[in-house]
Amino acid sequence: MRLMQTEFSIQTRGTGLYDFTSEVGRWAPSGTTGLLTLFVRHTSCSLLIQENADPDVQRDLQAYFHRLVPPADDPSMSYLSHTVEGPDDMPAHIKAAMMPVSLSIPVTDGRPALGTWQGIYLFEHRQAPHTRRVAAHLG
Repeated sequence: MRLMQTEFSIQTRGTGLYDFTSEVGRWAPSGTTGLLTLFVRHTSCSLLIQENADPDVQRDLQAYFHRLVPPADDPSMSYLSHTVEGPDDMPAHIKAAMMPVSLSIPVTDGRPALGTWQGIYLFEHRQAPHTRRVAAHLG
């Protein structure tokens, strides 16, 4: 098998989980088998494999991480020094440090070998819209 690489571009509308499973699934040719590595090329978002059936899961994850790491203007975050880029920036870096920025997923017959209720998500931690790039390598 030859090595394959591409980059996915994901438009975000602010904080949230963005499912890009179908884009990944369309990329690998039928019959391809290997290990897919995804790597997000930013320091204020993450990658997750998470449930794709009930949107409450995504809402609960967002609420949990917002409570765990609130914005820099929250009194509990007064110890932060890096605040020049806005109250969501340093908390976004902290969240990205806590969650994966890369994933490894087996590919069988050109399809990611995900479970029935699993999807591939970019977790945007910033409030403003961004264009996020995810590098993909299949070997």
